[in-house]
Amino acid sequence: MLKNWQIFALAMAGGLVLAQSAPAAGIDPASVEFQTPGQIQWVRNAAGTNEQAVLFGDPNKPGPYVVRIKWLPGNMSRPHFHPNDRFFSVISGTWWVGTGEKYDPEDTVPVPAGSYVIHHAGKIHYDGAKNEETIIQVSGIGPASSIPAEKH
Repeated sequence: MLKNWQIFALAMAGGLVLAQSAPAAGIDPASVEFQTPGQIQWVRNAAGTNEQAVLFGDPNKPGPYVVRIKWLPGNMSRPHFHPNDRFFSVISGTWWVGTGEKYDPEDTVPVPAGSYVIHHAGKIHYDGAKNEETIIQVSGIGPASSIPAEKH
């Protein structure tokens, strides 16, 4: 015969199993949308230097967008600029940023996880990951484009 505390423990364990497998109750997707980390769809770029996940909007079209970029170790962009302001949060790793037309990875500044960065429209910069994977999140108004600006 089970004791009261055993019955309580079994009832709680059963409730936890149900709670973990049941969909989120009361969440109206017209009010709140979310993706868990496992649901985020990463796509590797053709060069194999980073992966991207579009979280909101379409960066190739007019309007707001939010994109996550996973820079793979040892990859940096070359000097370029954007026609619109772009707003970044460094989620993990260290993002390295530099400014100017001359590409010099040794002249970059480390920006650690938790940092916020703005790329101002029309201003030349380059950035990326050195020896660790780095995840950044960028938002802005599309269409998002990069214009090369490297001085050789």
